[in-house]
Amino acid sequence: MAEKVRATGLNAFVLTTKLQGEAREAAKLFGTLARAVRETGKPAARPACLIAGGELTVTVAGRGKGGRCQELALAAVKEIAGLTGTALVAFGTDGIDGPTDAAGAVVDDSTLLRASRRGLDPGWFLVRNDSYHFFKKLGGLIQTGPTGANLNDLYLLWVR
Repeated sequence: MAEKVRATGLNAFVLTTKLQGEAREAAKLFGTLARAVRETGKPAARPACLIAGGELTVTVAGRGKGGRCQELALAAVKEIAGLTGTALVAFGTDGIDGPTDAAGAVVDDSTLLRASRRGLDPGWFLVRNDSYHFFKKLGGLIQTGPTGANLNDLYLLWVR
């Protein structure tokens, strides 16, 4: 993945291939990393793509629908809001994220604004573990269908 990213002219930095933990906490990490790249050029100078692989978890308290990658993306909405030129993509390489027809989701610096304009509160959906319906209403689901491969979940953070 890093080679493909570099071929597009971005500075690629592989954070880890073993990212673990709660999806919501990882969203905070990605928000922190986005701000660090913007402010200090570390761990990679802009334009950058930080890459991580692994499998996160979700503590389910609500009755919504979604998966770990969609939950990470939903939790990242507020973390990257307003960080111009920032986007996060999270997807399962097998094309399946939780009990959904989506592999994951993508958010960018404008997702919160677009959600607000449509009357969608990411926090409301997050409390309900309903990331799938948030992205279905707003857009942002990654739907590839089953790929037949299950290497890892992949997380890409772009900062221009």
